[in-house]
Amino acid sequence: MKTIFCTMALFVALSSYTQLRLPAQSPNCIVSQNIGLTNIKIEYSRPSARGRVIFGENGLLPMNEVWRVGANNATKVTFSNTVFIDNKPLNKGSYAILAIPGLKMWELQWYPYVSRDWNKYVEMEPILKLQLPVIQNETYIETLDLCFQEISMNGGSLWLSWERTLVKIPIQVKEDEQIQKNIDNALSGPSIFDYYRSALYLHETQTSLDVALDYIQQATKAADAPFFMVTREALILKDLGEIKQAKMVAKKALKLSQKAGNKDFVRMNLDIINP
Repeated sequence: MKTIFCTMALFVALSSYTQLRLPAQSPNCIVSQNIGLTNIKIEYSRPSARGRVIFGENGLLPMNEVWRVGANNATKVTFSNTVFIDNKPLNKGSYAILAIPGLKMWELQWYPYVSRDWNKYVEMEPILKLQLPVIQNETYIETLDLCFQEISMNGGSLWLSWERTLVKIPIQVKEDEQIQKNIDNALSGPSIFDYYRSALYLHETQTSLDVALDYIQQATKAADAPFFMVTREALILKDLGEIKQAKMVAKKALKLSQKAGNKDFVRMNLDIINP
């Protein structure tokens, strides 16, 4: 019994220990910024100087040695679209960055993100190396700071600041073609999906069924209207009491549903055809 009691006491003590929460010396931070149509998210840990010299011969981070650009884990940068850094493309995805600080220049190295362990990247070949000049910061920065500045519709800068050191990473997005396509689509009028979603709302809420029918027929008149749109037209006609026309449309929707292999819509159309 004594052994069991001691074991239970130890388990309770360990459980209490694992639940202990304390502030982190280098707390995690997430920075997110839209540039153009692209979202950029940075996840990193923020160490503070706390009276220490950071860069230099006697600093915490000696010159010309690899640094993880943060504390704890590898710093992670995620792009929602392709971006250009120093006119070199980085595709949509997540990347880890390492830096080699120098007195006048820094080298910033980019790797496809594969692990939180920054040491895994040291032996890997970076997909991009970037040489950046060091700028002397007029303001002393106590805590490592990664932030976005100089933002325009097609670019910006990621500022890395700590102590009195500032390094600016230029980022460009080349989205003119996509933006022009978006403009052309918007100015050409509603798409069949806009009509469908509007009809769906009006039908599901049972308001303005006549308008819902008009909208859905704007969508289904397209030669490539999908099975679910044609089925919705049949359902709206049924609720309007246009049974004969509803069955005719349901027969067309049935064939499209069978071709698509959607059994749920096959059953829905059969229910309209043979109530």
